[in-house]
Amino acid sequence: MSTRIAFLKGHGTENDFVIVPDPENAIDLTPAAVAALCDRRAGIGGDGLLHVVRSAAHPESRAMADEAEWFMDYRNGDGSVAEMCGNGVRVFARYLQRAGHVAEGDLAVATRGGVKTVHIAKDGDITVGMGRARLPEGDVTVSVGERSWPARNVNMGNPHAVAFVDDLAHAGHLYAPPPFEPASAYPDGVNVEFVVDRGPRHVAMRVHERGSGETRSCGTGACAVAVATARRDGTDPAVTGTPVTYTVDLPGGRLVITEHPDGSVEMTGPAVIVAEGEIDAEWLAAAVAR
Repeated sequence: MSTRIAFLKGHGTENDFVIVPDPENAIDLTPAAVAALCDRRAGIGGDGLLHVVRSAAHPESRAMADEAEWFMDYRNGDGSVAEMCGNGVRVFARYLQRAGHVAEGDLAVATRGGVKTVHIAKDGDITVGMGRARLPEGDVTVSVGERSWPARNVNMGNPHAVAFVDDLAHAGHLYAPPPFEPASAYPDGVNVEFVVDRGPRHVAMRVHERGSGETRSCGTGACAVAVATARRDGTDPAVTGTPVTYTVDLPGGRLVITEHPDGSVEMTGPAVIVAEGEIDAEWLAAAVAR
């Protein structure tokens, strides 16, 4: 391995990521290495890491190589693997554009949650086709301290529990995962969204992301919130035959989510690259060994 590894830092509505370009999948990013890089005090700092690999070079994405040249090998800040990250896909696409791999317009990105369609607009916003939400049956409850709420189980390629609350402060500090019942609903953990109304088709949310804690934004979470709110409001596009759009405010910014009658969900928002540099491989090896 080289003594220095290229990296970039980017964010989408302040959901921030370490970006490691590695087209041929030559860098061994262990969970410990990812956690060290995402450490906000001793590392670069990020909610997660975007490992940029050609689909044909990664065993988990080779089957998607004909559809998408690039694979987003996404990791949570604690080093664990995740299926998808909506803000991450936008930042991933912005990196590909910056590096000259793609231009404005349409592209496809392979993820563990399937191939996602992406559109880079001239105005700078990026729209991601997030696929269709799945709504598993069964009641779910989430809790914070003495309070408990019913939650809508929504899967956007990764699991979410969406709870409507009176005040976002009721979510507490969100350092630790909010307890949920039944345990069987989310055997691998869950992203939990707390939601309040701001106006017609306009909500605000806070989120605890599985493996990362509270983050400033969560793209798949915003999609799950829009889908759950549409069901609550009686605006399910599959029933009405009309697309529905929700504005979702997050601590780090604003996303616009549209669900279509065929069930497909689109997310539009910004993506920014803020820095680039080199990781010292000797430091990384020492950090992992500690």
